Amino acid sequence: MKSSKPSTFKIIGMDCAEEVAILKRAVGPIVGGEEHLAFDILNGKMIVAQTATVVAPDAIVAAVRSTGMRAEPFSADHVPDRDTTLWTRWGRTLLAAVSGLAVAGGFLAHVLLAGIIAAVGSEGFGVAHVPPAVVRVLYGVAIVTGSWFVAPKAWYAARALRPDMNLLMTIAVAGAVGIGEWFEAATVAFLFAASLALEAWSVGRARRAIEALLALTPPMARVFVDGGVREVQPSEVPVGSRLLVKPGERIPLDGRVTRGVTDVNQAPITGESVPVPKDVGAPVFAGTINGNGSIEVETTRLVADTTLAGIIRMVGEASTRRAPSEQWVERFARIYTPAILAFAVGVVLIPPLVFGASWPDWIYRALVFLVIGCPCALVISTPVSIVASLAAAARQGVLVKGGAALEVPAKLRVVAVDKTGTLTRGQPEVQEVVALAGHTERELLERVAGLEAHSEHPLARAILTYASAKDVRPLPVEGFHIIQGKGATGLIAGVPYWVGSHRYLEERGAETPDVHARLQAMANASRSVIVVGNDQHVCGLIAVADAVRPEASSVVASLRAVGVQHVVMLTGDNRATADAIGAQTGVTEVRAELLPGDKVSAVESLVSQYGPTAMVGDGVNDAPAMARADLGVAMGAAGSDAAIETADVALMSDDLSKLSWLISHSRRTLAIIRQNISLSLGVKVLFAVLTFVGVASLWGAIAADMGVSLVVIANALRLLRAR
Repeated sequence: MKSSKPSTFKIIGMDCAEEVAILKRAVGPIVGGEEHLAFDILNGKMIVAQTATVVAPDAIVAAVRSTGMRAEPFSADHVPDRDTTLWTRWGRTLLAAVSGLAVAGGFLAHVLLAGIIAAVGSEGFGVAHVPPAVVRVLYGVAIVTGSWFVAPKAWYAARALRPDMNLLMTIAVAGAVGIGEWFEAATVAFLFAASLALEAWSVGRARRAIEALLALTPPMARVFVDGGVREVQPSEVPVGSRLLVKPGERIPLDGRVTRGVTDVNQAPITGESVPVPKDVGAPVFAGTINGNGSIEVETTRLVADTTLAGIIRMVGEASTRRAPSEQWVERFARIYTPAILAFAVGVVLIPPLVFGASWPDWIYRALVFLVIGCPCALVISTPVSIVASLAAAARQGVLVKGGAALEVPAKLRVVAVDKTGTLTRGQPEVQEVVALAGHTERELLERVAGLEAHSEHPLARAILTYASAKDVRPLPVEGFHIIQGKGATGLIAGVPYWVGSHRYLEERGAETPDVHARLQAMANASRSVIVVGNDQHVCGLIAVADAVRPEASSVVASLRAVGVQHVVMLTGDNRATADAIGAQTGVTEVRAELLPGDKVSAVESLVSQYGPTAMVGDGVNDAPAMARADLGVAMGAAGSDAAIETADVALMSDDLSKLSWLISHSRRTLAIIRQNISLSLGVKVLFAVLTFVGVASLWGAIAADMGVSLVVIANALRLLRAR
């Protein structure tokens, strides 16, 4: 029997990929297999898929408890107990500090006792009768507190016959105590506890970078109620409410401006560095910052459905989609850890049994080998890098759906782009106005705007926008009549006027050779032409076209600069228009007159011919082609749920230059991951050699491993500062 919906559990004590592997082995068998589990280290969550076998939550909680971690059912509105939260956040640090103080106290006590004995003799002041248990107790405290979070996990690993780093450390500490090396055992326990605390801190820092998004929504919203304004929580505001947003305040909910003019800083959502002008009718997003104008906003979404809420959910879910490098590290660790344990057993047995070497000496070397073999720095090297990289991308208004999608841009060789809404603005604009038969441009616009004011056609809206920008008021029209698919007619000051296409002009028989030549020239320039006339003559021509984005050519150049070999435009538009846009933008190739299925075939051919390919579109019409590409990129996804759901990457603003930034960022992320893995393995190889030579020590090995962990964490967190 399968579950009807996925269930989520908050996991206390899960901070690295090694613990994820432990949970998979514990919970996987009872839910039908590990493939039914997903983990969000960033938010400390485990998700049981709806395809899993139905299991009572208590059974899952019990399975997690057997690993030394704790689980509780997760819900978005659940607030954990404060004491539990404080202990969860500071418990590791507190115990590591106690362990360190106990090590220092034991060492000082040992040195002082030894000094006193050396100074006064074994009988002086009865010092010889002071039991060594005083020092052992201090070291014992260090061992217990340092192993508090490790021992339960080690016990589970031993019982399940699945060795991990917790078991390696526990054996090393117990073995050191067994051969009388109390100081080294205590030092190893302390340093390992400190490294785990640092690891939890590093994940916590990346987690807090994402949680900072939650603070973008203001705690209160000013709602117009019964003729006044009342402050309520955003969660209590229904769709259609009117809000008052004062200058400098954050906008609490998605909506549209109904009154006022202002500039809005949309950087938290779209990554745009320049405030965006907002007038009546303009959309606004929760979490963005109002400028100097007071505005009224009509809400269009509930707090849980805002663009900001979608971003937070998507970034949280992204950490469950693991990158290939993460998967490689996990597979490697599964083989590596048992191999280290088996090799250590060989180090203990072979030299004494075969060559007659000293047992205590080689037992100590095997313990050193266990410590340096701990995969802690290795397993943390990739997840922290991925999480930091995802957080940095989100700050730039680039939402990446997980580590797998994050690694693809580094390998791109081809970027296929849709024309409309990507290289062009996606909205028709007036390009040229030609007044004929003695009319002025203003007269022509007054008449055509009067006729088009009754139409909802995109070309009509473009003309009205242009006329408004020219401060031209439409003349009143009587007897307006639409001629389906051709144009419209109406009376202006009692005179009949008409507006329509070239074909409608021909049908009326009013075309002259001069007008025909002008129309043909405009059409050859890839423009749609609107003809305006009356019963006596053609009054004028208006050319409308989807304008190329001013930054389009520089974007294409920047993609080539970061190593993209081919930028290909895919469009359903006619060949002449496509070629004209292609020439203006500088793309490598133009493929025109394509149906959605043709775009899929085009992407397939690009992948087979050149290799990794990205498809950039609007996230809806181009969805099939985006799904077929190695990387689907949605343009202008702010406010569009469909775009966020469809694509691997969502560019929250209409800024295609973010794609070249993402390619560079992806390459930097992969470089840091490789650096971390190489450093982790390199130090282990070095200490393995030193162990066989006999110059390595237990405390030195764990210090080196902790040092590598620190370097790996610091190197990964550099990605948070990506610009």
